[in-house]
Amino acid sequence: MLDLCNGRRNYLLSVLPESVTALSVPLLSIIIPAHNEESRLPQTLEQVFMFLGRQSYESEVLIIENGSTDHTFEIAQEYARRHKRLRVIREEGRGKGLAVHRGMFEARGEYRFMCDADLSMPVDEINKFLPPALGDFDVAIASREAHGAVRYNEPFYRHIGGRGINLIIRLLILPGLNDTQCGFKCFRADAAEKLFKRQTLFGWSFDIELLFLAKRHGYRVTEIPIHWYYRDESKVSALRDALRMIGDIFRIHLNAWRGRYDAHRS
Repeated sequence: MLDLCNGRRNYLLSVLPESVTALSVPLLSIIIPAHNEESRLPQTLEQVFMFLGRQSYESEVLIIENGSTDHTFEIAQEYARRHKRLRVIREEGRGKGLAVHRGMFEARGEYRFMCDADLSMPVDEINKFLPPALGDFDVAIASREAHGAVRYNEPFYRHIGGRGINLIIRLLILPGLNDTQCGFKCFRADAAEKLFKRQTLFGWSFDIELLFLAKRHGYRVTEIPIHWYYRDESKVSALRDALRMIGDIFRIHLNAWRGRYDAHRS
């Protein structure tokens, strides 16, 4: 294990710019949007910090609390008093996309990883999204459908519903991507700042827009097969969110037709 850690550190020092290493910029920022997550957040943070404690690289964790009516913010603050690498930010607006947007610009890491608070993907899988395991990419998305991925405990009806939603996405806007809606995605810092600057959707479909932007502007998008565990407390409603998503897809196409995503626009 020590040799692996040393090898990862030496590799990263060789590929990152001198300005980055000199300023001790963290390699990894983990961004966790949190809305009414008081029951799940403690276990998630315990697992995240256990994982980070085993790594040789510098890291930070950002909790972006937005619109909670429970004790999510207070619980996150308590953990921040115990972990210097944790920052807690309160975003007054609502929507997961808005929380992730805020986190991407607050983050300092060379790689910025958005992570669902339920941690349905084992935290150790994060290293699949970083050098040296993964090299040339701008956006890496977790996939429950790529070759080698494994799903656990998912009811058949939820799997069929999810595949139906993905079929719509592939037909209407993102051909070639097998699983756009898994909540774990990693962005290189420069790609994150450029893509999220053009973000216009801040609800459930925000990541469809970001992937559309990435494809449109020639960024390298890769799918990473993961092990994924179904959580029965999921907040997703397949029918409601599918209808909302279809409307958002047409908004994205309209934005593109109007030139809102063009490179020359700020």
